[in-house]
Amino acid sequence: MISTALAIQGATKDAVHDESIMDMARSIYQNKDYMSADDFAKAMFMYSASLSALTATLVTHACLTENQIIDMLETIQEMESMGKDIE
Repeated sequence: MISTALAIQGATKDAVHDESIMDMARSIYQNKDYMSADDFAKAMFMYSASLSALTATLVTHACLTENQIIDMLETIQEMESMGKDIE
């Protein structure tokens, strides 16, 4: 359990310090004075969504084995397929 908690903590740290995420934050900070309020809000939303998605991905990889991830993705695809059949 401790190793999983440390892996999650490491994944979160890696996401925050990811080069593309840091570039996004840097760009928003450097251009904030030149953005309209709407553009700034959109940029912050994109930053937040990107950080959240990367964090979720890295945490998933920290908690699940490769086979478990494959099984999860196959299950998601099956459920999406069933949802399309219902519509």
